[in-house]
Amino acid sequence: MAITRKRVVILIIVIIIAAVLGRLTVRAFLNFMLGGTMFGGNLL
Repeated sequence: MAITRKRVVILIIVIIIAAVLGRLTVRAFLNFMLGGTMFGGNLL
């Protein structure tokens, strides 16, 4: 039982990280295509 619970927790953590990285990747790609800056405002 404990092994299954540990696997579920690890799976949830991996899904959350994947969702965050996926959103950042999409945002970076769209900003690259549209010529914007990544996090708003001027970096230079």
